[in-house]
Amino acid sequence: MNKYFDIKDKVYDVTEKYPELIEVLAGAGFENLKNDMMRKSMGKLLSLETALKSKNINVEVFEKQLVEAIERKTVMSDNNGIVRNQDENAKTSIKGILPCPVRMQFIEKFEKFVESQDYEINYNLNAASMGMEVIEEEIRNAKTEDDLSDVYMSAGFNLFFDKKLMGKFRDKGVFVDYRQGKLNKSLDNGMISLKDPKGEYSIIGVVPAIFIVNKDVLGDRSLPTSWEDLFKPEFENSIALPTSDLDMFNAIMLGIYSNYGRKAVEALGRGLLKSMHPAQMVKTGGRKDFNTPVVSIMPYFFSKTIKENSNLTVVWPKDGAIISPVFLLTRKKNYENSEPLIDFLLSKEVADILGADGKFPQTNPEYDNKLAEDQNFLWAGWEFIHSNDIGEILSNTEKWFYGQTE
Repeated sequence: MNKYFDIKDKVYDVTEKYPELIEVLAGAGFENLKNDMMRKSMGKLLSLETALKSKNINVEVFEKQLVEAIERKTVMSDNNGIVRNQDENAKTSIKGILPCPVRMQFIEKFEKFVESQDYEINYNLNAASMGMEVIEEEIRNAKTEDDLSDVYMSAGFNLFFDKKLMGKFRDKGVFVDYRQGKLNKSLDNGMISLKDPKGEYSIIGVVPAIFIVNKDVLGDRSLPTSWEDLFKPEFENSIALPTSDLDMFNAIMLGIYSNYGRKAVEALGRGLLKSMHPAQMVKTGGRKDFNTPVVSIMPYFFSKTIKENSNLTVVWPKDGAIISPVFLLTRKKNYENSEPLIDFLLSKEVADILGADGKFPQTNPEYDNKLAEDQNFLWAGWEFIHSNDIGEILSNTEKWFYGQTE
């Protein structure tokens, strides 16, 4: 037992006392907790232990993550989940969205780096669960490159490639990737290369999407081992997807469309479990014959919370885990002042943190991604990205996924 809460305490009581845990729990699949009304209604009924066990999450492992979040909160975040610094004499600036599971560890290292510099750095670093409205607003309102921050760090195909957002600067020679040499061998090889051939975009790491299969509700269906398996009729209304995680959802849509076409996007949409309202799930007692997905598509990181010998099986798709890249976009104009910051962000030291023991594979060539040879990746690829209007494609794939025919 830790000194902050009892694992048998109600979810509402724990999150009321430690609001920072809402972000951590939401990242583990309890996204309803971000809705204050749902947090009060459901959270007063369920203990933290019961909630975790309902998703077959290893209680002991996850409790340690919650304690770590509490202990880091006081020094690393304001009440809005944003870490920022504003100084009119700053020589460079960065805006970023960080994956929730590694955000606090990164900020601790980042703030030490900032303190070691002999000049000011403006920064605004948000948790992924807070959304990216601040960055989107800045990019949308930017008339020239001088209206932009010097460095951006975030996932988001839509944010960085939509012609209404950062895409409007892509053909103006504004950005540069100064990194030399090959990337990590698991992300730069004969099957995949995350190194931008145009030398504009850098990628720090990736968030892979894998399957968690519930064997208790699989029935007589064969275990799905590839994305193509999920397009089959037997998996209609059986799949849970991270539709509220827009970065991951867009990455999945782009990966499926670029590799398998429109019909595959539509088939995956038919697979989406038509979930009942969470309040109804509480009333049914969470019975597994009600709205229990056969397959849950989720970030690889959360597979480590699955208990051994449970009814859940982790599947790395044989046609590749679709990746949501964490991009690093650097303005060429002020690179001289940004270079120490870029070197830090691309360092092995940062890769050790962001990699989360191999669960968020990194492009740093010195980092051990701890992947087997058959753990490959699937994504659209630079040729597809550079030759298509990504914003338009994402708009179309969303319509096709939800069955909104033209």
